[in-house]
Amino acid sequence: MIRINEHYTKLKASYLFSDIARRVAAYQQANPGKPVIRLGIGDVTEPLPPVSIEALHAATGELASRATFKGYGPEQGYAFLREAIAAGDYAARGCPVEADEIFISDGSKCDCGNIQEIFAADTRLAIPDPVYPVYVDTNVMAGRTGPNHDGRYEGITYLECTPANDYVPAPPVAPICGGGAPELIWLCFPNNPTGAVATREQLASWVAYARATSAIILYDSAYEAFVRTPGIPRSIYEIPGARDVAIEFRSFSKTAGFTGTRCAYVVIPKTLTARDSAGAAHSVHALWLRRQSTKFNGVSYPVQRAAAAIYTDAGKQQTRALCDFYLGNAALIRAAMTKLGFACTGGVDSPYIWINVKRDSWEFFDQLLNRAQVVCTPGAGFGKCGEGHVRISAFNSRENVEQALQRIAAAL
Repeated sequence: MIRINEHYTKLKASYLFSDIARRVAAYQQANPGKPVIRLGIGDVTEPLPPVSIEALHAATGELASRATFKGYGPEQGYAFLREAIAAGDYAARGCPVEADEIFISDGSKCDCGNIQEIFAADTRLAIPDPVYPVYVDTNVMAGRTGPNHDGRYEGITYLECTPANDYVPAPPVAPICGGGAPELIWLCFPNNPTGAVATREQLASWVAYARATSAIILYDSAYEAFVRTPGIPRSIYEIPGARDVAIEFRSFSKTAGFTGTRCAYVVIPKTLTARDSAGAAHSVHALWLRRQSTKFNGVSYPVQRAAAAIYTDAGKQQTRALCDFYLGNAALIRAAMTKLGFACTGGVDSPYIWINVKRDSWEFFDQLLNRAQVVCTPGAGFGKCGEGHVRISAFNSRENVEQALQRIAAAL
């Protein structure tokens, strides 16, 4: 008799954004004459940078000729893109990252979920709350947690992000769950969903904690291109000692509008190690390379050319302008919601605005949908500490954002 992986049965019936899509679809079916503006899911709306379009066309043209045709590429990515990343994203900021420590992928969502495969099944976890659901759900699927009780899984140390700590958790003073300190720690800054950023001192405390406890930090930096405040780190490798304890995830999805084009990367320093049951050290870089070589055939050549184009002078200008456009939307949203009397986080160095509505978040979601025809994301979907909040995304046209804010003001 074939059996299922029963860890899947511990998950909620569906993914957060699937729940939202169903509610919105039902509303639209019942109200066909009321157009809905979506400020929920973090999907971009603006075209790709012109340099990326030109690169896509040129690379596609190469595939039409036997002399320049490309078949399977290297699983870890073409050297031209890895070298551009190493120079543009790391060397330019004084971070010691080499091109062969970079692995190109088709999305950070996949990488954040897949990375846990290379660690032991009984690895102790620390995950923020509220949080991007992928960090939690993939570990549940892998069997690293017990059942869910009152919105939380047994076996996870939850790092609570609340108004009291400005939604930036500090390292635990003592482990919350039994069995010792956390060994695998998920962090995300600028944060999804709260939009909060961590200072250099706050990240340094996490690096020191990981070094002291022999833990590894999984650092999701997908929104670093939106940081505008001087002094806020855009990479964990800006912190001395981070190479020995951290893996960093980055994405072109929001930086250059690649949500549908699909391209991202992971940085795994060659100095990073983890131990087997006998205490012998193993290169995490080598383990991930082995995993990718076995399970992944790489990102398409035209897409990698399109990604590399953003590191040209023109590409840098175009991607910054794209991020500035969304930050302009974010500033409008934050100002409007603040004027309505809500406390807000994010919207300054982040495209997300986290709004403390001080009421049931799904109730507020339904209120905006039914009264204003605007879609937000209920905070409860991001964890227990997300209740009482909603997330509004700045990813939409300026016209839609302005119209949505007028509707929200009228509805509230």
